[in-house]
Amino acid sequence: MIRDQSRIRNIGISAHIDSGKTTLTERILFYTRRIHAIHEVKGKDNVGAKMDSMELERERGISIQSAATHCVWQGMHINIIDTPGHVDFTIEVERALRVLDGAILVLCGVAGVQSQSLTVDRQMRRYAIPRLAFINKVDRAGANPLRVNQQLQDKLGLTPVLMQLPIGVEDRFEGLVDLVAMQAVYFDGPKGETIRREEIPEELRAQAKAAREALIDTVSMFDDVLTEAALEDRVTDELIRAAIRRATLALRVTPVFIGSAYKNKGVQLLLDGVKDYLPAPTDVAQHALASGEAETQVPLSDKPEDPLVMMAFKVDEGRFGQLTYLRLYQGTLRRTDTITNQRTRKDHRVGRLVRMHADEMEDIDAACAGDIVAMFGIDCASSDTFTDGSLDVTMASMHVPSPVISLTVKSTTQTQANMSKALRRFTKEDPTFQVTADPETGETMISGMGELHLDVYLERMRREYNVVVETSPPRVAYRETITLQASFDYTHKKQTGGAGQYARVAGRVEIDPDHDFTFVDETVGGVIPREFIPSCEKGFRSVLHKGALIGAPVVGIRVVVDDGSAHAVDSSDIAFQEASRGAWRQVYARCKPQVLEPVMRVAVEAPTEFQGGVVGTLLKRRGIIIGTTDDTGFVRVESEVPLAEMFGYSTVLRSSTQGKGEFTMEFSRYLPVPESIAQELVKKYQDQQRKSGRD
Repeated sequence: MIRDQSRIRNIGISAHIDSGKTTLTERILFYTRRIHAIHEVKGKDNVGAKMDSMELERERGISIQSAATHCVWQGMHINIIDTPGHVDFTIEVERALRVLDGAILVLCGVAGVQSQSLTVDRQMRRYAIPRLAFINKVDRAGANPLRVNQQLQDKLGLTPVLMQLPIGVEDRFEGLVDLVAMQAVYFDGPKGETIRREEIPEELRAQAKAAREALIDTVSMFDDVLTEAALEDRVTDELIRAAIRRATLALRVTPVFIGSAYKNKGVQLLLDGVKDYLPAPTDVAQHALASGEAETQVPLSDKPEDPLVMMAFKVDEGRFGQLTYLRLYQGTLRRTDTITNQRTRKDHRVGRLVRMHADEMEDIDAACAGDIVAMFGIDCASSDTFTDGSLDVTMASMHVPSPVISLTVKSTTQTQANMSKALRRFTKEDPTFQVTADPETGETMISGMGELHLDVYLERMRREYNVVVETSPPRVAYRETITLQASFDYTHKKQTGGAGQYARVAGRVEIDPDHDFTFVDETVGGVIPREFIPSCEKGFRSVLHKGALIGAPVVGIRVVVDDGSAHAVDSSDIAFQEASRGAWRQVYARCKPQVLEPVMRVAVEAPTEFQGGVVGTLLKRRGIIIGTTDDTGFVRVESEVPLAEMFGYSTVLRSSTQGKGEFTMEFSRYLPVPESIAQELVKKYQDQQRKSGRD
């Protein structure tokens, strides 16, 4: 149990896909002696990186789930969460940043700031996370770390502070100049494990001196202590480090480190940066929300002896029970303690408490405030708050983005139970993966953040649950309505001896855009007996679920019954229902029906340079642009687009914005379908009816 919180660092490693996050984590674990051999993400030894523990991750060479581990560097206990880089798995980054105190933003030395770098930066700002930047892959052809450093300012609006200069780039990358200590640093040995410090090479001394002065100038803008020291010419290395730490914790500057994780260069200096510049749990003010309507903020003390408050930020449903990842904010958690779930108000006894190392677990007896651990066998949901029962507070939940793509799924009867089990597990683990039933068709629909997101879950169903599913785009919920008022007069008569059926209804059908269906009784003189009026309404309602054009529900109508007749013996509830249904069939075609389609309100956000491309993708989908707003280099385009045109849009948007665009979609209203499309829908429906009739 770690009692000195100043010796704890809770950090996340985040970046655009393929920037080298998992490779960097592998080197960190090696240099901190948590692992004894380095394996590559796409290695030829069939082992794969430690943090990519899932078989699918090793096959595809990408991170799908965030993985937690811990290590010790120079007496500093570091909890690390390695997060996926693909935008489809953005919830993994979101929930990691919700509970972390600091982060490392990894950038490719060649590609620089990319689409997911922008998304990750927005997420870090949302939770006010101090970060270091690590410009990776400086050994690659085309690498230019100074250009990437400038992009941090131009594209992300940060204030970067260059901590190092590279000694050579691309295939000539040899080491780094430490601008604080003013030394050249080389990484010797087969795995770069031996650090050698020397004088700065003659040809780099002028550049290093200028870069150090720029570093001091930038940091002193945000730190009075360093400003005074610089004016009095008494700047020391310790003063610079302390000033950088204060400015970083205040979110004023971003220290920038350089290296090549793959070539084992620069990682140890980055670890020093984590120790020196990122916050301890005691440096971050944490608050809970008091339960009740007001939801006032309650400050948390981060003291181990105070009442327990912790948050479940991730759940993993495994073969041996649920594994729950926890961040402790206050108090101490011990094995065999009884804890209370603030959402369900249920008490649970802690059975097994572990510290995670990717897919391995190390049992512990207790954990203190500021730590990140996991517990086994307690049923809860992501974002649940646990206390020891003495406090009635909850932690603010994380931001969960809305799903943007859906598929209908169907499995064979034999594997239906397994599919249900898989879907239950996945929805519990991942808030952005949602399962719903189409209210009209009864089909099972899965929704997620993108095609890769859903593809991964379908593949996991096949591998882990032996379920092969058929998928198809979900059916669009079309509607039918009328455009003209028309009258009806229909008599239902079946009198062939014995008790017969007789009923006559007359009236009109009107347009009522504000309601799906309204029934009005205007009969006088008892022409239709009172007990049969509800039968008339029931009869009309029974035929509205399936219109004659395309079999879609009929909406926006008002049925007025103002005349009719009954028979003393042969009239009945059934007779008047049948008369109403016959009247509807008689009048519907005369009302000039038309097809309506759901129109969605679509908001697209992308860098301003892609505005033309974004508008083009929407207009091609029969979209109507409502408005655009431009804010700090990002444009937001508001539009209305028919749902039928939105399938596959996430892929089109990414390709037209180099992966930097995002969109949200919600239902707006129903509007008439263009005549040409309506004719296609009617023809398709008639063909289906003829085919089913033959069958």
